[in-house]
Amino acid sequence: MHTPHPAPLAIAAPVPLRGTVTVPGDKSISHRSLMLGSIAVGETRIQGLLEGEDVLATATAMRAMGATIERDADGLWRVNGVGVGGLLQPAGALEMGNSGTSTRLLIGLVASHPITATFTGDASLSARPMGRVIDPLSRMGADFTASPGGRLPLMVRGICPAVPITYELPVASAQVKSAVLLAGLNAPGITRVIERVPTRDHSERMLRGFGAELTVEDGVISIAGEAELTAQDIVVPGDPSSAAFWMVAASIVPGSDIVIRNVGLNPTRAGLVTALRLMGADITEQDARTVGGEPVADLRVRHAALTGIEVPPELAPSMIDEYPVLFVAATFAAGRTVARGAEELRVKESDRIAVMAAALTAAGAAITEHPDGLTIEGRGGDPLPGGVRIASSLDHRIAMSMGVASMRATRPIEIDDAAPIATSYPDFIATAAALGAEPTWLDR
Repeated sequence: MHTPHPAPLAIAAPVPLRGTVTVPGDKSISHRSLMLGSIAVGETRIQGLLEGEDVLATATAMRAMGATIERDADGLWRVNGVGVGGLLQPAGALEMGNSGTSTRLLIGLVASHPITATFTGDASLSARPMGRVIDPLSRMGADFTASPGGRLPLMVRGICPAVPITYELPVASAQVKSAVLLAGLNAPGITRVIERVPTRDHSERMLRGFGAELTVEDGVISIAGEAELTAQDIVVPGDPSSAAFWMVAASIVPGSDIVIRNVGLNPTRAGLVTALRLMGADITEQDARTVGGEPVADLRVRHAALTGIEVPPELAPSMIDEYPVLFVAATFAAGRTVARGAEELRVKESDRIAVMAAALTAAGAAITEHPDGLTIEGRGGDPLPGGVRIASSLDHRIAMSMGVASMRATRPIEIDDAAPIATSYPDFIATAAALGAEPTWLDR
C-alpha cells in the first residue's frame, strides 16, 4: 500500500523519447478476472495480470473470502473459486488501500451473500463517497453502516436471497453498474441496469465469458441470478489508461517516436485515442487483433503539433481516467481546448479537476476551471516554465500526468509524492528512463 514517506520526483526529457513500451495489464480487466475467477467453479488461469497495489488488494480480499489465489514463478495467476453464493465470512476487515474499483465492486459481490464485511482504505480512498453503490444495493436488501458522508470505513451486511431490481444509473459509472450486476449474480430472477450513456463494458464481456446469462438491449443490461460461472483462461491486454501517458509524452516531446505494445482498444475505453487524433496526434495502429474477446493493437506514436479542440462530451465515459493527461496534452497544443462533461473527476482518488487545474497553473499554464472540466489556453508547443513543486494529492494519475508535463518544462516540475504511482503502474518511472527521460528522486 502507499508508503507513509513522501517520495518527491521530477522527470526531464532532454532528448526525444524513443523505444518500445509494454504497459501493464489492464487494471479494470485484472480486477474483474480475479473477482469472477473467485466465484467460478474450477481453476481460472490469468496471464498478464496487472500486479499493482490496487489489483493485489482485490486478490487479498478474495482470498479472505475463501478463494485460492496463487502466482506461478512465470507470472501466471491461478484462481480456484468458491462458486456463486459461496463466499465465506472474512476473519477481519478488507483493506482496500487506494482502490475504488476493488471497493465498489466487492461491496456489490458481498451484498447478495449472507456475510458481513468491513471495508477500510487509505486516506485518499476514505475520502471518496460510496453512496452511489450503497443506494442500489440497499434496495436489493443489503444493510450498510458507513462513516459520515457514506465513506470508509464501511460495513456491509449482505442478504441472501437478495431482491433483484431495475436500476437506472443517475451518473455514468462503470463501477456502480458492475456492483449491481455482481450483486445480481446471486439474486433470484433478473437484475437490470439502465445506462443512458454507455460506460466501459469489461464486466459485461467477462460475465458472458464466464457463462452468466447477460443481455444488453437499448441501454438495458439484464443479468439472470443464481448463476453458475465456469473457470476461464484469460489473457489481460495492456491497460489503455497506462498507455495514455506515453501517447501524450511522445506527442509533446519533439522528435519522439515510440511503439506501445499490446494496448487494449475496447471502444468503451479508447476515447483518448480519438481525442488526441482530433488534436492532430500521430497515432498509428499496428497488428490489430483480438485477445480474450478484447480488441488489441500496437500503437506507434510520433511527435506532432497538436491543436486545441472542444473535446466531444460524449467521449467522457470512454476516457474518464485519461482526462488528467489529456489536460497536459492540451497545455502544449496551439489554441484553446475545452474539455467538459467530466464531473465524475470530482470524486476520483482526488478531485482531479481542481488538483490538475492547480498543478498546471502553478507550472505556468493558463487554466479556467469549470464544474465539469477545464478550459486550457495552449502554448503552441512551447515548454512550461516549471520550477515548482506541485501536490499530487495521493493520486497516482495526477503524479504520472504531471510527470509527463515535466518532460516538456524549462525547469523541473517536482511532484511532491510519486509513491502512489505503484498502485497502478509500478514500472512507470523505469519505463520513462528506458525511453530516454531522466527521472530524479528528490529530498532523499
